[in-house]
Amino acid sequence: MKLRLALAAATCLALPFAAHAQPITGPYVNLEGGTGILFPISYSDSLAGTSGKLLYKSSYNFLFGAGYGFGNGFRVEIDGDDLHFTDSKADSGSFQTRVRGPHTIFGPMLNVAYDIPVEAPVFPYVGAGGGYQFVQASTFHQTTSVGTLAYSDTKGSPAFDVFAGVAFPIDAVPGLSVSLEDRYTMLFDNINQEDSVTGGYPKGSPYGGTISFQKQSVDSVFVGIRYALFTAPPAPPPVAPPAQPVMAPPAPSARTYLVFFDWDKYNLTPRATQIIAQAAADSKTNTTVLDVSGYTDTSGTPTYNQGLSLRRAKAVEGQLVADGVPASEISIHAYGETHLLVPTGPGVREPQNRRVEIVLK
Repeated sequence: MKLRLALAAATCLALPFAAHAQPITGPYVNLEGGTGILFPISYSDSLAGTSGKLLYKSSYNFLFGAGYGFGNGFRVEIDGDDLHFTDSKADSGSFQTRVRGPHTIFGPMLNVAYDIPVEAPVFPYVGAGGGYQFVQASTFHQTTSVGTLAYSDTKGSPAFDVFAGVAFPIDAVPGLSVSLEDRYTMLFDNINQEDSVTGGYPKGSPYGGTISFQKQSVDSVFVGIRYALFTAPPAPPPVAPPAQPVMAPPAPSARTYLVFFDWDKYNLTPRATQIIAQAAADSKTNTTVLDVSGYTDTSGTPTYNQGLSLRRAKAVEGQLVADGVPASEISIHAYGETHLLVPTGPGVREPQNRRVEIVLK
């Protein structure tokens, strides 16, 4: 509960102070460290004839992974976790026994995550997935009437996890983010390990038995770093930005039509379809070429905006062809966030700049 409140507070406090963070596009790597709680585990021991719950002390946890972002908030990620705990005591109800030894859970997980878009310099995110987790339990000791019991073994189980967190992009290092995350992991199967009495009795002998751990679950808190590979650096500020967009003046006979788009979209609105239809109809009289130029605002990265402006220009080109304009008479261009219709600073969502210009020549 405290973590969820901290994540919500961090998001709300950041709202007024910076521009909209951009979703990850392309491959990335992440490394996280922290601690966690291994919830009490129900156990039964055939050799000692006891059952109850095993309690653990928290220790250190690590998580590392690699993933791919699709640019729309969705990510797929392969993680490897390494969760460490220490035995504390065995509680059978009628008595409690002190125990000692490490208890480690580790293995690969395949996860899907979604970065929630907010008007803030941060990205809240959620995710879930599945995989396989190994349990390595060693040097567990319990004094009983038959001696000192011990086991040391590694067994595994299918598992799932769910997580939520928030990432803070570092503007000074493009592609780098700091994250705060809460992750819950649960194993599906019971873990059965052989145990024995010390003093030379081998496992499986009349003085050996089986200790069974019931389903195990962990709640971990991580602080980490994430780096998106191949992130383009921000464009340098212009030395002397012109007061007006730098565009060659159209010929005296040219006619211009403006088609506007929603933020981060390139699909055509009903109004845009009407304007394109009018341009197609007017082009059938004394027109030799139609220049179709795509633009964006400055709210994305230069590389992402360049691609988005091209997709917008191609969407308009496709509609012109559907309206009867020969493809050979259409010339498309993509200018990204350059040649702004309304001059703004970086990271600004300006509707007038999200456009395609159709020029009849």
